[in-house]
Amino acid sequence: MWTASAPRSPRRPRTSGGGDESAPGDPADRFPRRVYAHGDDPDPRFSLANERTFLAWVRTALALFAAGVALEAVSIPVDGWFRPAAAGIFVLLGLVAVVYAWSSWMRTERSLRERRPLRGPAIGPVLMTGIAAAVLLLVIGFVV
Repeated sequence: MWTASAPRSPRRPRTSGGGDESAPGDPADRFPRRVYAHGDDPDPRFSLANERTFLAWVRTALALFAAGVALEAVSIPVDGWFRPAAAGIFVLLGLVAVVYAWSSWMRTERSLRERRPLRGPAIGPVLMTGIAAAVLLLVIGFVV
């Protein structure tokens, strides 16, 4: 049989009694501090959208790494140095995408916390130029 009971109070973390411990969610406890030590918590939907964008960039980086590894692992009829050069470009672009993902996430999260305007993505032309160069190398390697 179900009986109504008094509402429970939220649990508080146990402390050692020293009183010098930080409260849950304190910016001093969150990584990276240079992001969370500034401003106020934004609407969680914005932070979660920022995290999804970060993960999308990580997936892009993984795809670029996979393209570079696949070019070296699979035997394709490309002459000379064209194939290793294209593979190197893909791997290098993957590294650029990972670094951009992290720095963009931090910059955007800090802007959200400080209620500043967001900057637009600046990596698109770099990635498109690099991918076009790698594909051009492969096409030339097929023809030569």
